[in-house]
Amino acid sequence: MLLARTRLLVATLWAGSLWAVGYLAAPTLFATLSDRVLAGTIAGNLFTNQAWLSIVCALVMLVLLGATQTSNGGIFAGPAANMAAKSRKTLLIIVLVMLACTLVSHFGLQPMMASLRAAAGPGGVMEEAAKNRFGVLHGISSVIYLIQSLLAAWLVVKQ
Repeated sequence: MLLARTRLLVATLWAGSLWAVGYLAAPTLFATLSDRVLAGTIAGNLFTNQAWLSIVCALVMLVLLGATQTSNGGIFAGPAANMAAKSRKTLLIIVLVMLACTLVSHFGLQPMMASLRAAAGPGGVMEEAAKNRFGVLHGISSVIYLIQSLLAAWLVVKQ
């Protein structure tokens, strides 16, 4: 019972932080600050912190799921045991996909976006090709973040 409650707490922290940063804090920065470069820099720092929190939450969830002992199911297991094993496997898949989303975004896309921002200089003016590439990377990153956010809702509900 304590493991299940701890999993719910970690899943809720993870989901809530994703939603707060991605759908409240970052849009508010761009809506409030007139300097888009500054807003982007602050949002980038928020997303970096969010990525590290996501990695920690994923590792904690994996440990908690590993500590949850269920039978492997099988033909001789009862329906409740089969259901518990299936639910645990679903949670494991959700956590691993969410972790993969974080790793791809943080260690794959974000460094490419940061190098484009750095090449633009302090004024943030990008040439057209770099601006288009940044837009594509930002779009891919946004889709991955949306997928992760939806999976986070599913993770909380499945607890």
